[in-house]
Amino acid sequence: MRIQGHSMFLFSIEGGDGSGKGLATKIVSEVLESEFCFTSVESTSEPRRNHPLGRLAIDSVREKSMSPEQEAGLFAADRLDHSHGWVLPRLEEGRAVVSERNIHSSLVYQGIVGGIGVEKTTQMNSAALIPDLCIWVDCDPDIALNRINTETLRGLSNKEEYFETSELQKRIREGYKIIFSGEEELPTPFDMGAIVGPILNESTQENFRKLLKDHIRSFMHRRPNPINVSMEKVDQLQLHSIVSKSEGQSTLSGIGVGPAKRRSDWLDQRPPWRVLKSAQELHNNALSSMKTSELKGFDQFPKNILNHSMSSVCGTLSLVDSADISELRSAMGPVRCVSLRHTQRIVRFLTNSGWISQRKTLMGREAPKSQLRDDVFPFGRLVLAIWPLRRAINRWQSENPKTHLRFCIGQIIKSGSHKSDLIDTIGRLSILGTGSKNSAPKNIQDLADWWVGE
Repeated sequence: MRIQGHSMFLFSIEGGDGSGKGLATKIVSEVLESEFCFTSVESTSEPRRNHPLGRLAIDSVREKSMSPEQEAGLFAADRLDHSHGWVLPRLEEGRAVVSERNIHSSLVYQGIVGGIGVEKTTQMNSAALIPDLCIWVDCDPDIALNRINTETLRGLSNKEEYFETSELQKRIREGYKIIFSGEEELPTPFDMGAIVGPILNESTQENFRKLLKDHIRSFMHRRPNPINVSMEKVDQLQLHSIVSKSEGQSTLSGIGVGPAKRRSDWLDQRPPWRVLKSAQELHNNALSSMKTSELKGFDQFPKNILNHSMSSVCGTLSLVDSADISELRSAMGPVRCVSLRHTQRIVRFLTNSGWISQRKTLMGREAPKSQLRDDVFPFGRLVLAIWPLRRAINRWQSENPKTHLRFCIGQIIKSGSHKSDLIDTIGRLSILGTGSKNSAPKNIQDLADWWVGE
């Protein structure tokens, strides 16, 4: 079973040469792909052997042609280019990136072992990305050297660029202990990420895999916010991608392919507050009319249409028109993600309550596809637009049960507590459209007017 989680994290694997970083990178990638939402996990490494900047850094170490400061500058240049040219775009698409070596390697190899100092190394790398989780893999230097000197490892990783002496490996190991044990405080901003270890890689591969898996699960279950990207920006990027794709598909209508149900007037000439109120009434009526036998097995059925799972399923179905469970979860992305089991429950509940219709494919062998009922479609689109404000709206309704829903956004604005959520909602409306003939809100007052239907 896959577990709900955000994928837009940068994981780094650190440790001395021959400690098992390559194996750890492979294991961590496999665990993320098999156990957590979204299989888009990409592996990389630093310095980049197949890039001119990375190659310069590697050659400078092998040839001993530069000062420690110059070497550190080359490693920093490669990291900066790698961070913003390759890693960041992938994080913004909601992917996970696992990097064999990252900033902490420079802090140890150039800062401590090379002698230029941790502070100076940090300054050189200050614009690089920060690993959300750094995994420190440790191994006795003698065992590590033996691995380095085996033909298999040498053939795989071209280790000849390193000074392979026991004395150096011990200094490197000591360097990692210094920066990871708290003996020397990690400098800002690289003190922001989580660090685990040392994870010993001196016994069986099965034991090593279990230790890594336990740490990854522990980190993901904490559901931390990613350091390098905004979750909202990631979701807006995905919304934009799906909307653009659907608009392209609608041009096929002239050759017998019907346009998807993604009209620009998705509010059906109603103000947003009324769409939300009607959906809430529809849901309450469905709950009260469903028999006890129909609710059996729904120990976690959604009582509130603005909760995460209900909003995600309805909102995502308004984007993809019709989808089986796998397609639905793929379109959710890392922000609207709902676990497989819970997605199945919500779809079954919404089918029973009449919000979703299901149809079998022509072949009959594929999984049935779910589609929002026409009168629920406006709510699906609306909940995507107001996604950043769902909790604030829900809280406002609880605190103001006798106040009309049309005043909700105006009073949230007056509270002054949700400015970024309001701005994010404006951004979403520029992607999804306003659901009417009106142009997208340009400011918070325009958003308030849109809400009441002016």
